[in-house]
Amino acid sequence: MADSTRDVFSALDNAKTQLYHFKAIVIAGMGFFTDAYDLFCIGAVTKLIGRLYYYDPYKNTPGKLPRNVNNAITGVALCGTLAGQLFFGWLGDKLGRKKVYGITLVTMVGCAIASGLSFGSTAQSVITSLCFFRFWLGFGIGGDYPLSAVIMSEYASQKTRGAFIAAVFAMQGVGILVAGAVAMIVSKAFLAAYPADNFKTSPVLSTQPEGDFVWRIVLMFGAVPAALTYYWRLKMPETARYTALVEGNHKKAVADMAKVLDQMDLTIEESSLPIASKSSYGLFSQEFLKRHGLHLLGTTSTWFLLDIAFYSLQLIQKDVYPATGMVPKGSRMNAIEEVFKLSKAMFWVALFATVPGYWFTVLFIDKIGRFLIQLGGFLFMSISMAIVGFKYEDLRGTDQCGKDAKNDYCNGHTTLFAVLYGVTLFFANFGPNSTTFIVPAELFPARLRSTCHGISAAAGKAGAIIGAFVVQSYAQKADHGIKRAIIALSVVNLIGFIFTFLVPETKGRSLEEISGDDKDLGGGGGRRRRRPRWKTT
Repeated sequence: MADSTRDVFSALDNAKTQLYHFKAIVIAGMGFFTDAYDLFCIGAVTKLIGRLYYYDPYKNTPGKLPRNVNNAITGVALCGTLAGQLFFGWLGDKLGRKKVYGITLVTMVGCAIASGLSFGSTAQSVITSLCFFRFWLGFGIGGDYPLSAVIMSEYASQKTRGAFIAAVFAMQGVGILVAGAVAMIVSKAFLAAYPADNFKTSPVLSTQPEGDFVWRIVLMFGAVPAALTYYWRLKMPETARYTALVEGNHKKAVADMAKVLDQMDLTIEESSLPIASKSSYGLFSQEFLKRHGLHLLGTTSTWFLLDIAFYSLQLIQKDVYPATGMVPKGSRMNAIEEVFKLSKAMFWVALFATVPGYWFTVLFIDKIGRFLIQLGGFLFMSISMAIVGFKYEDLRGTDQCGKDAKNDYCNGHTTLFAVLYGVTLFFANFGPNSTTFIVPAELFPARLRSTCHGISAAAGKAGAIIGAFVVQSYAQKADHGIKRAIIALSVVNLIGFIFTFLVPETKGRSLEEISGDDKDLGGGGGRRRRRPRWKTT
């Protein structure tokens, strides 16, 4: 690597943490907050949608979404996310990270609002329009994955890169937490304003028409945090590594970083600038497969396997909690009360299990390393899910509490079940759910980094789609379906443990060293008149 380029990247790698690093975390993190909120808030309201649009007054039971409709509502956004990850990941390498970053945010904001405004004169037409908008919502969400990860990795210093990328991803946990909180607050407010006891029919079987506002408000709220960061996304400069290594404009790269990193000063002569990378091997060329083929196999396979388990756990919460007695059966609650109870359970599990796992990764990833965290996460997920699966009947209990009992399965060990379920989610996030997002943003060359991250993320969403359409369907069949699904997910995690050995450790190394970019750059065309002067404090 030519000296001037080495100085540019060395300054970035060794820069002390300062205000703009935290600003970048917030800007990128708010996108991820929105991603998680929009993907997971649907789990809190699908039962309500079923009771609103599929209620049969001639049956003495609450309305329920048909299995294929339920899977479509929860899974269509994941299909859009997969497509968006591939498309925007590729576009991020072609046009630049910044140019594409605003497009994804606008897509998310618009489609989140449109999802809440889903229209139609029949249940089928409302569900069709909801699925249409959630697909494009997922498309925008998909673009945020590779762009947020790559932008943060290319901004961060060498010593704190893992923690900074993990902090961006940790906003996913906050989004899941807030999804539960918003659903809980909105449903509680409507319960207070429109008590079910005011209805002449059974308060359990009746479905208040006001419930239609509940799910729409919950879905539309996801547009708020994303919209608040739109201006700052437009103001972000292109990353220096993209400008220098892909566009070949080293002078602009240096100038852009000098504007945002206040503790740096520089002077550089244009004649001393090196040319862009000499290497021109393409994606999936023989040279790429030789250098990074196993790396890409490792990042795609582990993310694929992780998301089968992670998204299955998130999406079947609405089925698991009632089955174990953590939430009363829907037949004992009115529609809005069911949303409140379910979102409350989701909130507490997220607060004590999901969110801490993300922030443990932030604290320890640059100390322990990516490899050990991912390895340990897969292992502990597999063990805890195996215990839950094989001991499911004991943990769940049997329905022998008497005719007047208020709770289902009251002789089961529901507290222990909740603990084991929480342990699984904790080690998913203090483990492969975080590391599979971080490592692809570090392993690959700058001109293919966004594309490869998008491919890895899309493999993950393929696993999530399996979770949404296959695992979720199987879990809904009966109680034995949930048990067998959890055991199968334990095996999936064990396979992820094995595939982790294909992914190298990236802790404490520069991006150029990891990816091989430092070997592919040549010197400048003119004689160097002056070395760039960097001053870091």
